Amino acid sequence: MAVEVHRDDRGVPHLRAGDARELARAQGRNAALDRAWQIEVERHRARGTTAAFLGAEAVPWDRFARQACLEDTARRCAETLERVDPDTAAWVGAYVDGVNEALAEGARRAPEFEAVGLSPGTWRPWTPLAVWLSTHVLFAGFPTKFWRDAVARRLGPEWIGVFATDGPGTSGSNGWLVAGERTATGAAIIAGDPHRFIEAPGVYQQIRLACPEFDVVGLAVPGVPGIAHFGHTGHVAWAITNAMADYQDLYRERLRRTGPNGTELEALGPDGWRPATRRTETIEVADAAPVTVEVIETERGPVVVDGPEAEAWCSDVSEVSDVSEVSAERGGDADAWWAIALRHPPRVRGDLGFGVLPALLRARDVADVDRALDGWVEPVNVVLAADTAGGTLHRAAGAVPVRHPDNRLRIVPAWDPEHAWRGWFAPMPRERVEGTAVMANDRGVAAPLGVEFAPPHRAERIRELLEESDRWSAADMVAVHRDTLLASAAPLLALLALLDRPDLPDRRRAPDGDGPGNGSGDGSGAFDRPLSPAAHRLRERLLRWDRRMDADSVDAASFAAVRTGTVRRLADHPLLRPLADLPPLPEVLRPWLALVPRVGYALEHLLATDRLPFADRVAAVRAALEEVAAREADAAGPPARWGDTHRLAPWQALPCDGPDPWPGLSGDHDCVRATSSVPGVTDLCARASAARYVWDLADRGNSAWVVPLGTSGVPGHPHHRDQLPLWVRCDLVPVVTDWDRLVREPAEPPGTPPDRGET
Repeated sequence: MAVEVHRDDRGVPHLRAGDARELARAQGRNAALDRAWQIEVERHRARGTTAAFLGAEAVPWDRFARQACLEDTARRCAETLERVDPDTAAWVGAYVDGVNEALAEGARRAPEFEAVGLSPGTWRPWTPLAVWLSTHVLFAGFPTKFWRDAVARRLGPEWIGVFATDGPGTSGSNGWLVAGERTATGAAIIAGDPHRFIEAPGVYQQIRLACPEFDVVGLAVPGVPGIAHFGHTGHVAWAITNAMADYQDLYRERLRRTGPNGTELEALGPDGWRPATRRTETIEVADAAPVTVEVIETERGPVVVDGPEAEAWCSDVSEVSDVSEVSAERGGDADAWWAIALRHPPRVRGDLGFGVLPALLRARDVADVDRALDGWVEPVNVVLAADTAGGTLHRAAGAVPVRHPDNRLRIVPAWDPEHAWRGWFAPMPRERVEGTAVMANDRGVAAPLGVEFAPPHRAERIRELLEESDRWSAADMVAVHRDTLLASAAPLLALLALLDRPDLPDRRRAPDGDGPGNGSGDGSGAFDRPLSPAAHRLRERLLRWDRRMDADSVDAASFAAVRTGTVRRLADHPLLRPLADLPPLPEVLRPWLALVPRVGYALEHLLATDRLPFADRVAAVRAALEEVAAREADAAGPPARWGDTHRLAPWQALPCDGPDPWPGLSGDHDCVRATSSVPGVTDLCARASAARYVWDLADRGNSAWVVPLGTSGVPGHPHHRDQLPLWVRCDLVPVVTDWDRLVREPAEPPGTPPDRGET
């Protein structure tokens, strides 16, 4: 049959073709037409060539992409796929053919190409794999190991756990499954929302892929064939969250140059000095001089930190005291220098798990999904699935290496054999679904795979809400999506309650007997003065607050302001101040070292830990309360609401398109309605639900979804931003499955697969 493209009233593409490969080609064409600018930016990000049209600000990412060998890793994975699974390789190739057929036309529709003088390039068989890898390489948060190293060296290893929380740069999600015995229809429901940095255009695309073999609706990643993370085949549905697993390692490397004129390179490993590879690449920069990058790879992996930055991180650690002796025994070199290498599964295995993608499309039950996921690699996820026969699945999926526990925590020495990888974690953990199952980046089923997990608040709140009924319907799920209760507010409110309390016999001491301690900041006098009248009124109002972070809530805005002031004061505490000036890192990795965001995300722990004197914690809260009370008392006009400052701030390659201002949002970092700001830094929201979905196994036509912006990536298109008001209100729109309710587009012209020569 000829390829057919249908659209619903939200512009969602419903693609139908005679076979899976022709359908993949149609999906590639659609991505090129609807999201040309987006997928070309992602192609360039994977290659490390964005500075050529975005300018000097893009150089840090390009440098990281080159040094991490992202495109080369994708090439290796594509070669493996061609060798071991040629059918999937051909399917990916068909998608690439579709992109190349339509990309020039898509570029003519997208004004960004002309704005930066960019001409569309040629996609290669490995490009979708490269897009996938560059999108997810930071998901496991390997830069956190730099932070843990710094905390251990500056404050002591015992402080690491104080900051262990879902931190900057990570990605999360909510997901829940209600089994048939708890629904009105007797069939399961799966719902949730992936939390990512919100991008314009969005990272997920609503789509339907249909051919004689399968008919699947779901959320695709533009630039990648199939439907990986969230899909409903009509027989089985699945969804994922980030497992928060640790599967990327950082190695402290000792390098030296050898050979004629120092043109060759060696790295000190468990077996002595071994060859390392090096090459020089040039990053072209729009309106600036080119930048040269040396790309080095040891037997552990590509070097991601080199030069003075690596020297600062490696030269004063405990293992260094014996490295000179080890190096000398193995032919040492006084001129050797330090570097830090990244080891991660796709580079080691030469596999990204793309064989899973067509298998998911063909799945008929949870057993099919389960078998497919055994081949999953990157990123490591927790999966929920249910089928129309009543089957359910709750498991982790992905590639996690088996190695020394220290590898998970910090940067480890490359020359120590104790830190080598020793196979793969198997079998991946799973749990039986009994009534309901929840995944929200908490420890849960993935506990054996990670070190740091999200606080339990979202997971516990979802479970609490699901206990409220035994007859859930798909339409009821939006009430869970909308929940804005902030359980993590409790520690700060508890300290507020202790202020100005004459009934405490010794108000300098905590209820658990923790005293002010030594090395305190400005804790002296924290209990000795009464609160000002304005602060007293604000405190009483916050203690009566319902703890809901609603956009129109004045109390939520006041709480957030007090939280911000508390975070900034704690970050300036003498005990934490050593973390304010850490050795530098490449710019892409620096967010993981920023003290104020780290304090903001770990505020619950810091307000409860006895490592900070109790009086100092209370003093920080008191000073923040007084500051906010005075500011509110002096303010003219109506009181501020949470949504006045908690506004959407999406990432855009060209930040020139969008409403001014972007809308205010309900929710917060630890709410089910997760809309994350950076406490202590900004109330603006850059990370939130990149989509919301409800999959009904009784009737797929009762399913629903929404994305932050719209289906089209073309500015000015009717469906470019038409879902934004719905997303802001946390409304969902129906998933249309009746072909008679769709509008068919004119037949596409016949295409000839283009030559895949390099450009």
